[in-house]
Amino acid sequence: MFKLIGTVKVLNDTVQVSEKFSKREFVVTDTTSMYPQDISFQATQDKCSMLDAVQVNDQVEVSFNLRGREWTSPQGEVKYFNSLEAWRIEKVGQAMPQGIPQGGPSAMNLDPMATATTAAVNTTSEDDDLPF
Repeated sequence: MFKLIGTVKVLNDTVQVSEKFSKREFVVTDTTSMYPQDISFQATQDKCSMLDAVQVNDQVEVSFNLRGREWTSPQGEVKYFNSLEAWRIEKVGQAMPQGIPQGGPSAMNLDPMATATTAAVNTTSEDDDLPF
């Protein structure tokens, strides 16, 4: 799994390649290096609809898988192709669902010892009815 943050440059319509296969291609400009790169992605099948909420010039984070395949031409020449298969696309700066901090799940306090230590400090001998 890979991720890329960039700006949507091209957003094509969904193309019905065959009766059972559809795809939608889009291009995201990556400006993290000195030379901006236009990266072509594709979404297939039910993932095509996730691009309906995106517009050209939107800042997005694309989660994708790298796919590769071999193809032999009718003349017997073997060629190799790569594709970047997008499976999630989110607008950058989009509001997080309630209950999740802006920094994401990693910003949550998931340390059970911190909670236990705090609770132990706040108890007094009057509240302690344990025999040990």
